[in-house]
Amino acid sequence: MGNRYHAGMSVRLSLAVLSALLVFGAAGWIVAPYVVSAAFLLDMAGSTSWVRRALPVRAQPVTARDVQVPTRGGPLASRLYQPATPTRRSLIVFPGVHEGGVNEPRLVAFSRRLAATGTTVLSVPLPDLRAYRITPASTDLIEDATAWLAANRALAPTGRVGLVGVSFSGGLALVAAGRPSLTDKLQLVVSLGGHADLPRVLTYLCTGRLPDGTTRPPHDYGVGVLLLGALDRLVPPDQVEPLRHALVTFLDASGLESTDRATAVQMFEDARHEADALQEPARTFMRWVDDRNVAALGPKLLPLVEILGGAAALSPDRSPATHAPVFLLHGADDNVIPSSETPMAADYLRQHGDTRVEWLLTPLLAHANVLDRVPLGDAWRLVRFWQRMLTAAPD
Repeated sequence: MGNRYHAGMSVRLSLAVLSALLVFGAAGWIVAPYVVSAAFLLDMAGSTSWVRRALPVRAQPVTARDVQVPTRGGPLASRLYQPATPTRRSLIVFPGVHEGGVNEPRLVAFSRRLAATGTTVLSVPLPDLRAYRITPASTDLIEDATAWLAANRALAPTGRVGLVGVSFSGGLALVAAGRPSLTDKLQLVVSLGGHADLPRVLTYLCTGRLPDGTTRPPHDYGVGVLLLGALDRLVPPDQVEPLRHALVTFLDASGLESTDRATAVQMFEDARHEADALQEPARTFMRWVDDRNVAALGPKLLPLVEILGGAAALSPDRSPATHAPVFLLHGADDNVIPSSETPMAADYLRQHGDTRVEWLLTPLLAHANVLDRVPLGDAWRLVRFWQRMLTAAPD
């Protein structure tokens, strides 16, 4: 749900990118920036294929060190990635809802590959999102950390930075980008799989209903996160902490499924044992979570979506829009944050921010049901989108 970097797409992406480069290169439309972007995408996907090796772009050596970023909520444990030959570009990256901190493998890979393009990258996991809480405090911390990086001329020579948010951090980053303290401090804002209106997303997670009236089964992880924020409204006070512990065990296990399957399986089993020891009604709620029973749990949470997610600081569509250039990228079949959120965010930003907004929905980054064969056109659109994004901020 939080950090979505799809190593599984590397083979499909390699072949599709190669075809796109050959076809459009033969037409005379490919220049060096597009090749650089194609190499970056293959690196992001974890590709070591011959296609990647054939591209005349080599990743720079990168050094990493841990830093403490001062904010109104206290120092944030962060990690700075610096390339051997940096450009004047600097990016700050905020991952989504995930327990892992700066050592989370997918975040490390993503940040390091960004830095290998010649960009200074500061990776900043947010404490509340690490605890599976989507709160206005996280938006404040995004604002503070971004302002700190922009003010550090040793790391951000131009005094302006690129702001990147992943998953739910994508929407929060768009909110922070519209605040006065960041005016003239942003080169661009990037939302990867982010939201426009949080209660609308939470409604989808509870019901599977999309804004156009169609339905798509939502990822069960989402209602688990929503339940965590609603415990004191659903169970007696003496049951809150035992249920919270069992639920966090489940959510931690879910975050490990793609990187440490054996540990995840054991933790899921631990969560079931904890559920058995709970009193009612906490036991029933936890069993619904363990059984991934969104149909039973969703209706209990639906009346609370506006209470839990309605603060303006949580939704770009309810906040002042940024005037910085914005790039929105979303998996077409995302079943955590529906891809319908991206064009809605783009419309709002254009109407209220008077800024450049580009967006792309792509099957290459789908959360589930990724296409077995990637159409050449989709590969080319993704390469072109990344080229425009990576070159939006001048060196």
